[in-house]
Amino acid sequence: MPRLKKFYHDEVAARLVKRFNYSNPLQVPKPLKVTLNMGLGEAIKEPKILETSRAELSAMAGQQAVITKARRSIAAFKLREGNSIGVMVTLRRDRMYYFLDKLLNIVLPRVRDFRGVSPKAFDGRGNYTLGLKEHIIFPEVNYDKIDKIKGLNITIVTSAKTDEEARYLLAELGMPFRKAQS
Repeated sequence: MPRLKKFYHDEVAARLVKRFNYSNPLQVPKPLKVTLNMGLGEAIKEPKILETSRAELSAMAGQQAVITKARRSIAAFKLREGNSIGVMVTLRRDRMYYFLDKLLNIVLPRVRDFRGVSPKAFDGRGNYTLGLKEHIIFPEVNYDKIDKIKGLNITIVTSAKTDEEARYLLAELGMPFRKAQS
């Protein structure tokens, strides 16, 4: 059993019940999935970047990444429907907990001048999206073999009904939220 999953079941769930007075254990919010996404607009001109990014994202996630295609054509960006423009991977169950543990304890502390993540990046339904400017902060990425530093988005989908519940859940799991500016 992943360390973070055990921590959630042993301690975090009980704190959530106490804080929000849930009557049923199934009401307690939990992380459902984590989606990692790299948008690669430059793949239109340089298709080779897709395969290197796919390999790097697969190494970061521990699961095979898929190439995403454009849904519609945008003439201003010289983009046609069906062009390959990104890579993504969705993690669930144990792989999700392993990735979250690595993100919270290894990756985020490696960010230069790190002061915490924004507490405002919730979508109103209890999901949190975190944008990273450099993918090289992951230990699996070999710095010598990368051709270009790329950013990525990490979306954590929870079963929480409100942003307050999700913020408390992620904070209890160890998400380093920035303190409010006064």
